Amino acid sequence: MPGLIQSIERSSAVLRLLATGPGRLRVKEIADALGLPKSTAQSILRTLVAIGFAEQDPRTARYRLGRGLLDLASTGLDANELRARALNWADALASRSGEEVHVGALHDGGVLIVHHVFRPDDSAQSMDTGSVVPAHATALGKVLLAYRAAAAEDAVAGGLDAYTRTTVTTRPALARTLAETRAQGWSLSVEEWEADRAGIAAPLRSYGGLVIGAIGIRGPVERLCDTRRQARPALVEHVVAAARAVSRDLAGS
Repeated sequence: MPGLIQSIERSSAVLRLLATGPGRLRVKEIADALGLPKSTAQSILRTLVAIGFAEQDPRTARYRLGRGLLDLASTGLDANELRARALNWADALASRSGEEVHVGALHDGGVLIVHHVFRPDDSAQSMDTGSVVPAHATALGKVLLAYRAAAAEDAVAGGLDAYTRTTVTTRPALARTLAETRAQGWSLSVEEWEADRAGIAAPLRSYGGLVIGAIGIRGPVERLCDTRRQARPALVEHVVAAARAVSRDLAGS
């Protein structure tokens, strides 16, 4: 069949063999069973081990399926683990930006705030950890929807509620803002969920660039935006740098 990618076909065959084989298998057993050169089988297995889809016994050099396959139906990280990975960088982002920081992940059509760092001043603030905010009306949510087409479709199907006069409420408008988010690598929300509040967020990526969460700052429009209601470049740099740092940790863990 034209258009198929041979390396993916072979990797899939290796995984199926590991799933059905009796116990752990040697490289030669896998190569012989699939009619592959031993060097090719070895390269595939090395890659599958690196991404967690296969495991090798250091004593026998035999292979079996890896725990990473159990995560295919989810993000691969629960809320507590995502929070733990982002903890130090979120604190640093709050200190550098002077604003409150949220770390979020998609949850039941909205964005679950898994971690919240207070703004570093003496003002009264309330904890948002555990709350769920609308995906289409927040910077965190727009980042997550931009890289999850199915989630964006579900958001449209569920109805894009208007929270302010500037909330995105139509499919074309949402498509445009998500395309812009992907193009620039971060998202801005200005008075789309709450009046006088803005947010800037960037994606958190795991293995292979998979977006599993978002980190961002939130605060008054006049502090996050210039007179044209555009995000202040220095704050964007802080957010994107923090997101990249967390992503390096996630991808390398």
